Amino acid sequence: MMIDTGTLGFGSGERAVYAANPWASRGRMFPEEESLTRSEFQRDRDRIVHTTAFRRLKHKTQVFISPDGDHYRTRLTHTIEVAQIARALARALKLDEDLAEGVALVHDFGHTPFGHTGEDALDEMLKPYGGFDHNAQSLRVVTKLERRYAEFDGLNLTWESLEGLVKHNGPLLTKDRKGIHGPVPQPIRDYCELHDLELASYASLEAQVAAIADDIAYNTHDIDDGLRSGLLTFEMLEEVPFLAGLMAEVRGRYPHLEPSRFAYEVTRRQITHMVEDVIGVAQDNLKKLKPQSADDVRAANHVIATFSEEMAETDRRIKKLLFSHIYRHPDIMRIRAGATQIVQDLFKAYMDDPTLMRSHYWVDHIAGLGQAARARHVGDYLAGMTDTYAIKAHAALFDHTPDLR
Repeated sequence: MMIDTGTLGFGSGERAVYAANPWASRGRMFPEEESLTRSEFQRDRDRIVHTTAFRRLKHKTQVFISPDGDHYRTRLTHTIEVAQIARALARALKLDEDLAEGVALVHDFGHTPFGHTGEDALDEMLKPYGGFDHNAQSLRVVTKLERRYAEFDGLNLTWESLEGLVKHNGPLLTKDRKGIHGPVPQPIRDYCELHDLELASYASLEAQVAAIADDIAYNTHDIDDGLRSGLLTFEMLEEVPFLAGLMAEVRGRYPHLEPSRFAYEVTRRQITHMVEDVIGVAQDNLKKLKPQSADDVRAANHVIATFSEEMAETDRRIKKLLFSHIYRHPDIMRIRAGATQIVQDLFKAYMDDPTLMRSHYWVDHIAGLGQAARARHVGDYLAGMTDTYAIKAHAALFDHTPDLR
């Protein structure tokens, strides 16, 4: 993919006409005075960083449960890597870097303990009450569950930041208002009745680069962590021609490199190639579309910031590699079974006796709620837990807690 270097931003401060403009934001649900020193999107990013939810990401699983070792990625380190890539993409395309960074920093706020295993377990327990979706939960966190400000619940983020969070995987509705991925989660529908996030349109280009940065980051760091764990080997990486080519390049240049340095030289090249591919595709799409505003980007019938067909195939091959050798490895599956048991046991215990959730702000009122409302509060409480807190809470209530090592 060829990149037009003449259009790259490289920190010049120039904002493209199709970039989101913080001085013309669609605003916040609760009006506030403007800051004298920060743009609206800078304020969003700063609020996100100062949340309890952001700090909790430190002890939430990405792939490997935290007791496995201090050098594996957590949700927090993953989030920081996503934000760095999103900001680099935004700078190259002359977008609003603060909005791209903010959307990247908030995108995993709704994740449960124990990664996607915890999400699947909680979704199963909440099936009778509408299920669980981590993007919808992220919206609940930033609009309801963070309780810091005197005048409102949540963070009162701008429309643009909330749009980017909710549309992390693209539009949720077709033009005729049908759910693209099934029914739209109830928390998103409820919020949009008050503050319409236009679920049938694509998100801003800033949100799009945050979404593709997520793919780039976890594809790369899951390979790095997989090699560190021993579940992946360099020989296994040869299954993907793209990775085989990168390894050949590194071997040719550094024939006697130690394994840890070799792995890093491969993964840093992986990130570079993927980022450059997205920039090239986005530039080509922008030349064809010629958007004159951020709304023109939203009105397009396709994603602008995405992989080329060749890189998309590489992305699929990498995901297949990771699923077969890591995500479905017997050791990981054993740990997943234990994590599932912890989440399910805690859900049942808190449903039976809500007063066990002593730190939940609704604990004094939850006993009088109906089953559906009670279940949603239990879901909020469980989703907010870190891995370490969930394990500790389970050990306090049950005679045996699964060993997740």
